[in-house]
Amino acid sequence: MIDNITDLSIMVVDDEPVVLNMAVRILEKLGFTKIDTATNGNIALGRLVTSDPPIELIICDLNMPEMDGVEFMRHAHESGFSGGLILFSGEDTRLLDSAFGLGKAHDLNLLGAIKKPLKPDELITLIKKYEPLQTERRLHAPEKPISESDLRDGIKGSGKNQPLLVYQPKVCVSSGEIVGVETLCRWWNIDRGVLPPGAFIPLAEELGLIDKLTNEIYKLAITQLAEWNQHGRTLKLAVNFSVNSFAHIEFGEFLIETVKQHGVDSGMVILEVTETQTMNIEVNCLETLLSLRLKGFGLSIDDFGTGNSSLAQLKAIPFTEMKIDRAFVAGATNDTSTRAILESSVSLAKKMQMKIVAEGAESREDWDLVEELDCDYVQGFYCAKPMRNEDLISFLDSWDGPH
Repeated sequence: MIDNITDLSIMVVDDEPVVLNMAVRILEKLGFTKIDTATNGNIALGRLVTSDPPIELIICDLNMPEMDGVEFMRHAHESGFSGGLILFSGEDTRLLDSAFGLGKAHDLNLLGAIKKPLKPDELITLIKKYEPLQTERRLHAPEKPISESDLRDGIKGSGKNQPLLVYQPKVCVSSGEIVGVETLCRWWNIDRGVLPPGAFIPLAEELGLIDKLTNEIYKLAITQLAEWNQHGRTLKLAVNFSVNSFAHIEFGEFLIETVKQHGVDSGMVILEVTETQTMNIEVNCLETLLSLRLKGFGLSIDDFGTGNSSLAQLKAIPFTEMKIDRAFVAGATNDTSTRAILESSVSLAKKMQMKIVAEGAESREDWDLVEELDCDYVQGFYCAKPMRNEDLISFLDSWDGPH
C-alpha cells in the first residue's frame, strides 16, 4: 500500500450520472481529491492516455452501453494499464465473480469486485489494498528462446550455459517456520544473463531433451539438499516432474540412486506432479510412483483445481500432499466462487489425509484465510519470492515469521 492512500488519482466509469455523482461524493468524504469521471469505456480509455496526473485507480461499472466493462478490461490490458481496478455492478454475484476472474486472466491489478450500491466501508477496504503491480507477476511476455546448441551444452555442464536453480520457501501455517522449498529452474547464459523457463522449456520439449534436462535439475537439487544437510539446515525439497517421466521403471531407480549417492533421506524429497499431466496414467507410471512412495518419497499433486480428471487420479495415486493452485488462493477472501472452490479442495485433502499447500498467497488476507481453513503450508509472494541459494541462506537466517 502507498504511504497516503488519499493521494491516489482515481477515475470512476459508469453510464449513469446519478451513480457517478454518488461515487464522487463517497470518495470525497473518504478524503480523496484527485477524482475524474467517464460515462463510457471509450471516454475512459482516452483519459488513460491524456490524464495528468496519470490515472492510478479505476472504479468501473460492468454493464454499460457501447463498451461494457468486460471489453474495457481487455482494452485496458492491451494499453498496458498497471494501476488498480475495482469492478462494481448491479448484476448477480456469479457474473461479478466471473468478470473478476477475467480481469485476473488479463493480468490486470484487480483489487476486488463489489455490488451496487457503493458502500463507503466496502470501497475503502478495497482501495487500501492498492499497490503498484509487482513486476514479477507481469513477466509473461514471450522470451526469445536459447539456441539448440546452448541447450545441449548447458545440459552437459557448459560454463557458458547452464540450468540455474532458485528456491521458493514453504512456510508452516501453525508455527510460522520455513520447513521446505520448491525447486524452480531458470537458465543462465553468459551473454543474456538469467532467463525464464519460457526461454528453454518449450525448446527442450520440442527437441525431446526434457527428460535429460529434468534429470540434470534433479541432480543439482539433490546436491544442494545434501549441502544444506551438511550445514545443519533441515529443509524438505520439492522438485517438479512430468508424469510421463515415471513411465520408465529406470527413472524411478535413478531418483532413488541419486539420493543414496548423496546421503540424502528420501523422506526429505517431494516429487511434484502437475495435475493436468495425470491424465490417462499408464500402469508403468503407477508402479513407479507406488515404488517411490514405498521408498519414502513424498508425492504432491501440483496446481490442484486446474486439471481435467483430478478425482480419479487422487484415488489411484498415493499422493501425500495437495498443492492448491494460486487461482483459488490469491484474493479468495473477496470472491465467493473462488473461496468455495478453495474450501472444497481443503476439505477433500483432509478427508484423504493429505497435507495441504496453498500456493500464490500474496497478502495478509490470503494468509488469514488459509489459516482459518487449517491449511498446513503457504507458498507465495506474501512470504517470499523464488531466490538463489545464497539469497535463500540469508533469508532463512533473518526470517522471523510472516509479516
